[in-house]
Amino acid sequence: MKKLIIAAAMATMLMAPSCSRTAQKAAPDAEFDYHVDRFADIEVLRYKVPDFDSLTLNQKILVYYLTEAALWGRDILWDQNNAANLDIRNLLENIYTNYDGDRNTADFKAFETYVKQVWFGNGIHHHYSTDKFTPGFSRAFLEERIMALPEGTAPDNTAELVEIIFNPALEAKRVNQAEGADLIATSANNMYEKGLTQKEVEAYFESIKKPNDLTPISYGLNTRLRKVDGKIVEEPYRLGGLYGSAIEHIVANLDSAKNYAENPAQKQIIESLIDFYTTGDLATFDKYSIEWAEDTASQVDFINGFIESYGDPLGMTGSWESIVNFKNIPASERTEILSSNAQWFEDNSPVDAKFKKDKVKGVSAKVITAAILAGDSYPATPIGINLPNANWIRAAHGSKSVTLENITQAYDEAAHGDGFNEEFVIDQATSDLLDKYLFITDNLHTDLHECLGHGSGKLLPGVDPDALKAHGSTIEEARADLFALYYLADPKLLEIGLLDNPDAYKAEYYKYILNGLMTQLMRIEPGKDVEEAHMRNRKLIAEWCYEKGKDNNVIELVERDGKTFVKINDYKALRGLFGELLAEIQRIRSTGDYAAAQDLVETYAVKVDPELHRQVLDRYAKLDIAPYKGFVNPVYTAVRDAEGNITDVTVSYTETYPEQMLRYSRDYSGLRKH
Repeated sequence: MKKLIIAAAMATMLMAPSCSRTAQKAAPDAEFDYHVDRFADIEVLRYKVPDFDSLTLNQKILVYYLTEAALWGRDILWDQNNAANLDIRNLLENIYTNYDGDRNTADFKAFETYVKQVWFGNGIHHHYSTDKFTPGFSRAFLEERIMALPEGTAPDNTAELVEIIFNPALEAKRVNQAEGADLIATSANNMYEKGLTQKEVEAYFESIKKPNDLTPISYGLNTRLRKVDGKIVEEPYRLGGLYGSAIEHIVANLDSAKNYAENPAQKQIIESLIDFYTTGDLATFDKYSIEWAEDTASQVDFINGFIESYGDPLGMTGSWESIVNFKNIPASERTEILSSNAQWFEDNSPVDAKFKKDKVKGVSAKVITAAILAGDSYPATPIGINLPNANWIRAAHGSKSVTLENITQAYDEAAHGDGFNEEFVIDQATSDLLDKYLFITDNLHTDLHECLGHGSGKLLPGVDPDALKAHGSTIEEARADLFALYYLADPKLLEIGLLDNPDAYKAEYYKYILNGLMTQLMRIEPGKDVEEAHMRNRKLIAEWCYEKGKDNNVIELVERDGKTFVKINDYKALRGLFGELLAEIQRIRSTGDYAAAQDLVETYAVKVDPELHRQVLDRYAKLDIAPYKGFVNPVYTAVRDAEGNITDVTVSYTETYPEQMLRYSRDYSGLRKH
């Protein structure tokens, strides 16, 4: 669970840098339009791929084949998210492309919005809340449009699909995290066969785990559980197995990509990934992960496969995703400085010494330029990643961290002039602080979170990596965030040249508390709890610090003209609270203390103050800021000579959101009908 998702407020307050060795925002391009589409609670943006033309021809071809491998995995994620998703997508796109009526009617406009939501969510559930979308058009409209489809193009199970779309009781929640519920039986994802229960799944994994295994495989990462003759079995995702027809295309493009590898180590990494896709063997996946973590020489890099497990309510099965990227060499100076000082940060952490690593191994970090986003990283994408996830690999072989700076740049450019600071920031002095230092400290927070936070600390011998169960993702993200927050205020960052002002950290502290206490609530529907792991993490930290700092008035909620504002009265004391909570969260993680994790999450991270929530929603409504943002990808075209050899790869940015989604469905439908 090592993915940093951008916060709601983060995208609205990234400002210009002022420090020479930290995040340097590229000069704005007045001719590049970052805004692509806007519907429901979503804005679709465009991102640039600067310096692509500076790559060698072999590097460009390598990127091209890796992007093709990335795009062929799309259908896997859709099917993982819900068993009906691919059929529903085909039905909706058939109607959308064949509609010959008035496209300005209320029903069609609502239908078009619904189609765009389904595209963005990689299925019928919201990508963040995981609630099923509610159509704004009538059932009669949809049934009428189905009847008007060309003969023979409507699916045989049309009635079932329509019922799923309109019946709120069916497939209601893709990932349910409600305390006390059967998280498997009440989640609508397709990672477990219908009829399985949480108790059965937990018992199965407990039965196959080897006691005192120091190098455990990532159990369940690439399988779907089902019952055969009363016994639970795993269906592996591999060639010749589940999702095999899509994996064939992924492997074919990986096989082409390896011929353009930058060095033998990178070629071996690709070959190991192909071996994993061929066998489904998780020990092979560990081999691939080790090789990938140890490759710090290649400029072009990628992730591809079943990686993050946020889509599984128990945090076992990985959702398919891919990001292809290349190193931003000048910007990577700051992450290289951090990784070279990793042992100092570990030694000086405020956690108990018995939970610290004696020796930090193989921590590498870089700033990257994303070339393509795919699967669970598209259209919504993380801004930072730290992998591999296996604790024993990280301890023995190290980890790699990346910050996607062309993505944060796109968020920043798109957010100018949206009025957020004027509406939510306590005073002009604080707003000026954000203007001057937030771009720097936000990027440094991401670097620290990914490069050092996730890689810090250790599990005590014999502790099951999955001991925290459904709360594991929230606790792990809180641990990495707290590590980053604590060290942002450390004089060490000035000493190593990453900040030039001892007060710069206050910009990130203010943004983080404001977001955790208030502004991220814009993403929650009235009456609902906070469920997504990253949102729970931020709320847990902000609410805990507010509560624990009350006696000393560290954080204050100020009422002014009927509006609530966050005021931080003692930044130094707030840093102390971050350190105190980090020590406890690390203890929980290191010892596998499920009861303590449950208590923290349920006390501070879940429930929402309805009055404050309504106020936040009303204030946001006046600003007309989309709570969620995502991206369309650039289009890569291989230029070939008469013999079919690639002589160049070009990149363009003109494709619209519907054009891209329809092209992907047409050209990269890797799964045959079940």
